[in-house]
Amino acid sequence: MFTGIIESIGTVAEIKREQGAARIRITDMRIAGELQTDDSVAINGICLTVVASAGNDFEADAVPESLSRTTIPDWKKGRKVNLERGMPVSGRFDGHLVQGHVDATARLQLRKKQGKSRILTFETAEDLSAMMVEKGSIAIDGVSLTLLRVEARRFSVALIPYTLEHSTLGALRQGEQVNIETDIVGKYIVRQIQANKNLTEELLKKWGYRW
Repeated sequence: MFTGIIESIGTVAEIKREQGAARIRITDMRIAGELQTDDSVAINGICLTVVASAGNDFEADAVPESLSRTTIPDWKKGRKVNLERGMPVSGRFDGHLVQGHVDATARLQLRKKQGKSRILTFETAEDLSAMMVEKGSIAIDGVSLTLLRVEARRFSVALIPYTLEHSTLGALRQGEQVNIETDIVGKYIVRQIQANKNLTEELLKKWGYRW
């Protein structure tokens, strides 16, 4: 479990693709030295397991499911990535509940300056935006943010100067893709509503009613 509060910005030192999977080596000066094999780490919001660690480098494997849902296929050597270690039970909870299970990607449509802050508008699939709510939480490349506006196929967030400086979102350019994880609480609500709707339809059909 993570909080969406980025601890460090690392660099992709190497990425090897083989049989639909990928082995990623990250270089980082802040937290890499504290990571051990089997630790969980969120890399741009993707929960991965550390499989090797030495000095300022660590490695993690990404399975085909991760590659199909995230921006990993676009990663190259030198890419900057947001890093967050798993939250300890005794840790301070500053962001929101982030699992590191990316739902899908979104593309930056518009970047607007607002004083020292920035308003970022993304375009995404309608079934993904359906799980968002204005003033609710969202994780973008692992960064915990608050939704400003939500429409059928796009949404907006505001980035304060600190977030712009201490995450990769500050350098995000129009047209680039990001990893999106919607709020886990919202997912359960949507799932329960759908389950109840399906059950109601089945009962009505059984009793001879039609919508």
